[in-house]
Amino acid sequence: MVAQSLASLLQRASIDDHEEVLQSCNAVLTKSKSDLQAQHMKVVALLKLDRYEEALKTFQAAGDALKQSAGLEYAYASYKCGKLEEATEALTRVASGRGANHLEAQVRYRAENFRRAAELYEQLSKDTESSGHEINDLNINSWATDAQLQWKGETEFVRHDRLSREDLESFETTYNAACLNIAKGAFKQSEILLNRAQSQHAVLLEIRTQTDNICRTSEDLSPEDKTAELLPIAVQQLYVLIQLGKLEEAEAVLKDISVENITELSTKKIARNNIVLARPTAVNPYILYKALHSTPDAINNDRLFEFQDRDLIGNSHAADLLVQKYDGIIRSTAKAQLKCPSPSTDAIPNLLSVYNAAAHAQGETGTKAIHKIAPLLERRLTDLGLLLTVVQLYVSSGNTASAIAAMERTLHSLEGSNESVRFNPGLLSVLVSLYQLEGRTVQIRTTLAQAAAYWRTQSEPPASLLRAAAASLLHSEERTDLATAGDLFRALHKQDPEDLVAIAGYVASQATLDYAQIESELDRLPAVSDLIADIDVSALESAGIAPSASSVAAAAAAFASARKRTAASAEDRANKRVRKSRLPKDFDPAKKPDPERWLPVRDRSSYRPKGRKGKQRAAALTQGGPVNEKAEESPTQQQQKPGGGGGGSNAKKNKKKGKR
Repeated sequence: MVAQSLASLLQRASIDDHEEVLQSCNAVLTKSKSDLQAQHMKVVALLKLDRYEEALKTFQAAGDALKQSAGLEYAYASYKCGKLEEATEALTRVASGRGANHLEAQVRYRAENFRRAAELYEQLSKDTESSGHEINDLNINSWATDAQLQWKGETEFVRHDRLSREDLESFETTYNAACLNIAKGAFKQSEILLNRAQSQHAVLLEIRTQTDNICRTSEDLSPEDKTAELLPIAVQQLYVLIQLGKLEEAEAVLKDISVENITELSTKKIARNNIVLARPTAVNPYILYKALHSTPDAINNDRLFEFQDRDLIGNSHAADLLVQKYDGIIRSTAKAQLKCPSPSTDAIPNLLSVYNAAAHAQGETGTKAIHKIAPLLERRLTDLGLLLTVVQLYVSSGNTASAIAAMERTLHSLEGSNESVRFNPGLLSVLVSLYQLEGRTVQIRTTLAQAAAYWRTQSEPPASLLRAAAASLLHSEERTDLATAGDLFRALHKQDPEDLVAIAGYVASQATLDYAQIESELDRLPAVSDLIADIDVSALESAGIAPSASSVAAAAAAFASARKRTAASAEDRANKRVRKSRLPKDFDPAKKPDPERWLPVRDRSSYRPKGRKGKQRAAALTQGGPVNEKAEESPTQQQQKPGGGGGGSNAKKNKKKGKR
């Protein structure tokens, strides 16, 4: 009975009859719940009907037997429901095949493992015999993956450089190429490509409309449907115009964007965010807060990618700060941080730390903010976002020594437990920059040497850090440091045999140690005559010797610390405006002021003494006049009269009488 029902089920199955297939499967399963073939047909029908949640529930109810026999379908249902780990695990059990590779590439893309997704799309494209009818889709997905690699900062794995003529014929490829240019910061080129993609898509929609009208299908495109399909391109155009500063054109695009008509929550959230940013900045912060929080978060496969989520989280918390929701920010960010590993070098956990610190500061800046935030670092020593916030505040206030102390204290606490974080290139670049401000060359060399020693033991050491460490060790006079620099440059040369910097560094490090060892490498370096071929020696000689960076910095510091004002010219002083409160009451601007007004009265040429004593004093001070011998006598000589003893008749007269 079951076999006959299943046979009739398979006979009636067609691409347009998924509901009937589902009903027949349910009829069979009511009589035999463990019928594996009926269960398999049921989940296929559910997937065809886009009922992914029901398909996943069917897998969960059926158990491991159905998951193993229909592994590809289980992986696809898990992927569509946003359960990426389950989908990846299911794909590892499925035998490799073209369908499995396609699905794995989609899962890896959604899980933001873009490097693996790019590798899979490249493998699928190389199989030209099987990919003939898929080449357009593979090209579209490959461009999208490269755009995501660019956004994530893994630029060395981006495969596409320029559009071909075939690429420009597809609006999807043109759109993805525009996204790649946006990630690169080439907004002008992105604007051109987005305009082209919009025009291409509008033409395709018109063709579809005409075809539907001729065939009279049930999927006719209404004007609203056309607008909805063009909305994602318009949202991207709005972002590009904002970045280019074309606010008037952005305002025109805003009129064509109806946020409520956007079906995807992720696109709707991005659109609302960009619309808010395109409006004038002098907006009520409470209206801004309401606008940014009005769209719910997307889930499953519709959720935002990390770089999008990071920016929107920052905008949301910035709006929270504007409306002074300090306690709410502290609670929400602390709760979110508990779900993240600590210490972490990921962007979002550290961004949460920054806004948590800003909420604790409660609008204060500078030294006042440091007093409120620095105690938090004592309790959360491995919170890197908080650490960098404190360091930034110290540096902005001119306290570089405290910034270095905070960095060293946190990095010391990570020794032995989190070496990958301890020697993170980004953190070390901050510390090295602080050391450079203080002129601590020995600490720079030691720090980079320790980091290089650690990363050389790892599978994928950062080339930029190894190069910086090797270049720093070249300035050392110790033979061991020069030998270490040679080893680092040799390792860099193995990674990239065409790296001339690595070859030159290796030669420089070993020239004083073992010249015979590097003599063969000299021919690989460019000749000095080639390096200076475009340099005008005469112009350099006439220009003179340029001051060193240290002397320029010292001069700038001396100029900034100077407090003396240069003397103004006589003309400037004459034309300087004087306040009325400083002028005398009888001041007449038409009358020329007395040039001797700054001298004492008795030293002026117009001075005429009054009275007998005044005339005698003036005569005594006149040069070339008669000398008064009595006036020339010293006071001591005038007091000592002949008769000795210093007494005299006057002394007796002035003596007071008293009782004898």
